[in-house]
Amino acid sequence: MTAAPISTPSPVPRIVPAGDRTLLIEFADRIDADTNAQVLALAHKLRSALRKTRGLSSVVPAYRSLAVGFDPLLIGHGAVRDLIARSLDACAGAPMPVPRRWEVPVCYGGDHGMDLQALADLHQLAPAQLIARHTAPVYRVYMVGFLPGFAYLGGLDPLLHTPRRAMPRAHTPAGSVNIGGQQTAIASVPGPSGWHLIGRTPWRSFDLRHAQPFLFEAGDEVAFTPIDADAFEHLAAQQDDPASRPQPQREVRP
Repeated sequence: MTAAPISTPSPVPRIVPAGDRTLLIEFADRIDADTNAQVLALAHKLRSALRKTRGLSSVVPAYRSLAVGFDPLLIGHGAVRDLIARSLDACAGAPMPVPRRWEVPVCYGGDHGMDLQALADLHQLAPAQLIARHTAPVYRVYMVGFLPGFAYLGGLDPLLHTPRRAMPRAHTPAGSVNIGGQQTAIASVPGPSGWHLIGRTPWRSFDLRHAQPFLFEAGDEVAFTPIDADAFEHLAAQQDDPASRPQPQREVRP
């Protein structure tokens, strides 16, 4: 009888090629805050190297992985792998900065949250109960993507987990606050969506009038505050003035 081969677990994190000019660093097969913190720590370290290393072109963090782009005519795979390995060693045990905290105003229901009532009915809640559950957590921005400034948030109450819509909408407004699967999100610009729209924030999370057009960054914290329709209109009007851009309630500290 031939003995079954002993399987050796893959090293974590894994560095794997994703084409001829990208390496992907995979930290885990799960999505959680600790894994995401490791991703962001490496992203911070590599962005420092980006400014000093000829041939590196991009550092893009996601939930549990990080993509590093480079020009293979200027720097080889081996050199990029070595840089990533050194950066991983440097991140080990390093303290993480205190994240920024945003208190985001949201007008729930009505024209700004057309799916609120249906979602409340689905989960056998009154709309006010659903809003209370949605505003209770402090969420983590796991990643920004899909559309410019679109913030994917983790930490949604499990009772509110909802499969995405069977029929996506072709158009949803900027600032929509949505639920899809195990996540909630803040939409940045108008676009298609299969998520359930429960509210809308007057804040602009993508604004090209600013040197840093994105309001939210991966690793930020978000807490939602309910507002009424009049407050929404007032705050939305303020966004027309570039000087009135929202500020976090807590800045990052090393």
